[in-house]
Amino acid sequence: MNIFVANLNPKTTGEDLNKLFSNYGTVASAKVIFDRETGNSKRYGFVEMPDENEAKKAIEALNESELENNKIVVRESVPGPPKPKTKRPFDPNRRTEKQ
Repeated sequence: MNIFVANLNPKTTGEDLNKLFSNYGTVASAKVIFDRETGNSKRYGFVEMPDENEAKKAIEALNESELENNKIVVRESVPGPPKPKTKRPFDPNRRTEKQ
């Protein structure tokens, strides 16, 4: 199960999340999301736990708990709507009719 974790301290790392969630079971991956341009933490991340029961226990125990002086939000990650396909840029030399 993929778990969304928000309101992280800017200094929190994926390793910190891994340590925290591993108290409740096996962690397949844990990562904090960073802004590509600034390199700063976006203050949220994701933890993947393969066992659904362990993941649910972690969510229940950790939601609204404190991590590095921040009250964190922990919930099951729900995929967002699919991103729209981008159209190709205009190419005046592209043929539109089959010959």
